[in-house]
Amino acid sequence: MLLNALYVDFNSYFASVEQQLVPELRGKPIGVLAVMAETTCCIAASYEAKAFGVKTGTLVRDARKLCKDIIFVEARPAIYVAFHHKLIEVVESCTHVEKVLSIDEMVCKLTGSQQVPENARKLAAKIKRAIKKQVGDYIGCSIGIAPNTFLAKTASNMQKPDGCVLIEQHELPQRLFHLKLRELNGIGKQMEARLNRYKITTIEQLYAANKQQLSTAWGSVEGERYYDKLRGLEPYYVKNARSSLGHSHVLPPEQRNEIGAKAVMHRLLQKACMRMRSYDLLASKIAIKVKFKDAVEFKAVPSWGIESAISPTDSTLQLTEALETFWQRYPKTKHEPFAVGISFSGLVTAEEVARDLFQIEPLDNEKKLNKAIDTLNLKFGKNTIYFGGAHAALKDAPMRIAFGHIPDLVVEDDQKKAATTPTLKSKCKLKPIAA
Repeated sequence: MLLNALYVDFNSYFASVEQQLVPELRGKPIGVLAVMAETTCCIAASYEAKAFGVKTGTLVRDARKLCKDIIFVEARPAIYVAFHHKLIEVVESCTHVEKVLSIDEMVCKLTGSQQVPENARKLAAKIKRAIKKQVGDYIGCSIGIAPNTFLAKTASNMQKPDGCVLIEQHELPQRLFHLKLRELNGIGKQMEARLNRYKITTIEQLYAANKQQLSTAWGSVEGERYYDKLRGLEPYYVKNARSSLGHSHVLPPEQRNEIGAKAVMHRLLQKACMRMRSYDLLASKIAIKVKFKDAVEFKAVPSWGIESAISPTDSTLQLTEALETFWQRYPKTKHEPFAVGISFSGLVTAEEVARDLFQIEPLDNEKKLNKAIDTLNLKFGKNTIYFGGAHAALKDAPMRIAFGHIPDLVVEDDQKKAATTPTLKSKCKLKPIAA
């Protein structure tokens, strides 16, 4: 079987972009935070910080204990997205990018002479040189080359940072046997526990299991797909239409009360409504969730949330009414809210909606209002026009980058000026947290 996939995984992406833009951060341990607060956690760490044990999810206070000299900087999602698009452009100049998998991962399909191991390695080296020349010396990547995407991603993880690993068909499965189950994409803590219950504790045992055994262990057809992926085959997936969208936000200390949480929730709802309208979709279900601080730190109390089916709509007014109705049931608790989230699901197009005889259609003026708000916010910035419920949270819930979702800078960026690609000469001020 030929080499078919070249996987590019950018190393410590957010932290690397910060080091590229801010010379003072180069060679130093840094942690990137979603918000500048002692109660939050790192969403990324530089390799200098990782050497001390700091990683994604490490709390600020714990990171300080692990690395006393760590520098914390606030995430700048718009800049990371702009760099992302530039990096796609650079890789595309070397070979076609088959699929973008996340903000820091993409896969290229190898064809013709590229499938020869020597040529594939030369292509990987060419990509690395092009990135350093056109983007910067501090944006590194690890590249994996293999018969399919799954094994190419596995190879990219074998040598970090700045590695290049090639796995050929004849090396399987022995080339994988030194890995742990959790080092394979798709096997997390819970899946590992499930496999262990079926007496699968090593890669060798995983490879020896047949399709039926893996299907039973996974509890779905994904087990059969995993059987094929381990053997270098590219499984077939039916591309699903977008089924849900939403936003979540860890509350800054000053908003960790019922009033602040509600204001941020309104802010998230208005952002999600605008994004949903940009896709020409309607929501037929809305859900909200609040996590409380003690639940996060001590797992003492559960989170609170509500969801409800609604007549398909993209109207901010109608969805705001639903949120207000939900909020009347906000629990009376002494625990302070720590994070909030809202999601729309059951997304459909207007053509898919059967007319409900009992549904009150949005007034023409209401549709015009939504269109006018979106138009003005796109042109002048996201806080130009907004509904009053979000007034106390206009500086909160900035654009975030979720796994598998690359924000649209035109629709989702809160700072319109940040939508342009930053140059390597950008002057960026640090915002360190005082120790």
